[in-house]
Amino acid sequence: MIFTIPYPNIDPVFLRLGPIQLRWYGLMYMLSFIIGFFVLKSYAKYRKMNMTTDDLYDLLFYLILGVMIGGRLGYVLFYDLGSYIREPLSIFAIWQGGMSFHGGFIGMILAAIWIARKKRWNFWEIADLGSAVAPIGLGLGRIGNFINGELFGRPTTVPWAMIFPEGGPMPRHPSQLYEALLEGLVLFLILRWLYRKNFYPGTVFWALVAFYGLFRFLVEFVREPDAQIGLDLGPFTRGQLLSFPMLLLGAVMMITCARRDRPAKARPSSKSRAQ
Repeated sequence: MIFTIPYPNIDPVFLRLGPIQLRWYGLMYMLSFIIGFFVLKSYAKYRKMNMTTDDLYDLLFYLILGVMIGGRLGYVLFYDLGSYIREPLSIFAIWQGGMSFHGGFIGMILAAIWIARKKRWNFWEIADLGSAVAPIGLGLGRIGNFINGELFGRPTTVPWAMIFPEGGPMPRHPSQLYEALLEGLVLFLILRWLYRKNFYPGTVFWALVAFYGLFRFLVEFVREPDAQIGLDLGPFTRGQLLSFPMLLLGAVMMITCARRDRPAKARPSSKSRAQ
């Protein structure tokens, strides 16, 4: 007999107002943006960065824009290009799901480059700031996946397995919760520690690249492969092929940056100018 934990089977829609449906997944995004702003403000104050509240609003806005556009285009290009070529208008149907972390991460980098040049900020300091906050969205997003009953794990006999409505009768790994824990809470604590240690600019950014690559690569072994793709290169998934280079490059660059002495001019001053 296989023991399982009952899947809570939460309605993905938490509020209905006539034809309008408000979903938990969208709420998770909204919460991540709200919480992210206050954490951004706290971290900028800690580093004594010369950023006003309006600066932080601008930074968060462009990072969100980069994540949303990049995440959608990344899913189209990396995971289901054929379907979107046949029905190109469905690219805009984001309410049907389909977001890619790797695409969103590229979009976030491009957005950070753009606003750093516009505001004449140091890109690496902005990249560290944004990276330290990113796990909030990652963790809450995975909780949204769990509530939706999507991106579940492979069949298993572990005692904490669950039977997902869309996953057939087999008990499966609740891989969304694994990712929420690792990519959310654990990664947040790691990056918080590194950010407060005040390493050379770029260290936190590359730590995000390295540890996300590691956690995603490991969890993919128990996560159900995308139905339209299956496995790539033997036992590996598309997510693993995209994450393994992040692990290697991120680890090398993180160690390289962490071993460098922080420039004296970039050290925090004794007075905060953040508002």
